[in-house]
Amino acid sequence: MADTKREIERKFEFTTPGAEQRGVPDLTGTAGIAAVVDQGVTDLDAVYYDTPDQRLAADGLTLRRRTGGHDSGWHLKLPVAPGVRDEVTAPLGDTVHQMRVASRRLRSALKTYRKVLDREVTDPIGEELRRLGTELGADRDREVLHEHFRTALADLPRPLQAGPVRGRLRTWNTTRRAASRRRALTVLDSPRHLTLLDTLEALLTDPPLLPGAAKPAAKALPKAVLRDYARLASRVEHALSLDPGQEADRALHQARKAAKRARYAAEAAEPALGKPARKFAKAMKGVQSLLGEHQDSVVARAALRELAHQAHGAGEPSFTWGLLHGREEARAERVERALPAAWAEAAAPGLRAALK
Repeated sequence: MADTKREIERKFEFTTPGAEQRGVPDLTGTAGIAAVVDQGVTDLDAVYYDTPDQRLAADGLTLRRRTGGHDSGWHLKLPVAPGVRDEVTAPLGDTVHQMRVASRRLRSALKTYRKVLDREVTDPIGEELRRLGTELGADRDREVLHEHFRTALADLPRPLQAGPVRGRLRTWNTTRRAASRRRALTVLDSPRHLTLLDTLEALLTDPPLLPGAAKPAAKALPKAVLRDYARLASRVEHALSLDPGQEADRALHQARKAAKRARYAAEAAEPALGKPARKFAKAMKGVQSLLGEHQDSVVARAALRELAHQAHGAGEPSFTWGLLHGREEARAERVERALPAAWAEAAAPGLRAALK
């Protein structure tokens, strides 16, 4: 998560001969200073970024990527008043995740509001955003899955941890981490990604608006949100009609993506529609979270089967991986039992009527 702090900078000049050579004076006892503590020396390495025509600097903005110290990551400084700036800091790993989320939100908005924006222009952009989200997601998904398995193993009694399960998990994670991070860096450094950034800037500068963009927001936005709801309803009802199994898993996954799109659509409309859109988005988020838990179980079971296969091939017991696989099956079954009631609540007609 990004963190924001207020930075106040004051500069003082030496006024007496030789003061500069003596260094910084002892500030203990100065108003507003409780104590002066030596924190040692930290090596910091920072790279600063700007546009070719230095628009950030012209507006008093500073963007840097810094390593070393307790706050390694991206730092964005925004001017507030003379000598006062707000600094937004985001960890390096978190920034990739946030880029992935932003890509998905934008792609979703381009699809939802296709009556407002020319699809001949936005569809190719949406495809590039889809590819970017997929490429960036590999490392994040691995990280989340690894932490989930670590927690699951920690919760198991020792007698149920058969063989070198922690070492096996560490090897599995390390192998994938190196590959996924190389992949993400390659994507972000590619000419294709730079072209996408230029395309997005052009989209903001000159959006391809259709005549529908001239309609009042109070009329156009509810229709777009409700179209996405209808898409979600169709997918949920189809998934609920299926018996448990791989086909149902795929249908629930498609419903999850539709729930996310309906949620994003409502959140984008909230500035114009207010509380009704906020309540609708909250309901869609609840459905998305439940379906997301089911999909997490599907992905976890596939990884556990892979771990069990690797353990077996190395002559290690696969009992523990099978046990965790069974627990993931039970988690999916709990979601499947809870879904009908959760969907009935989210599909309450009043939530949709309030949008109109």
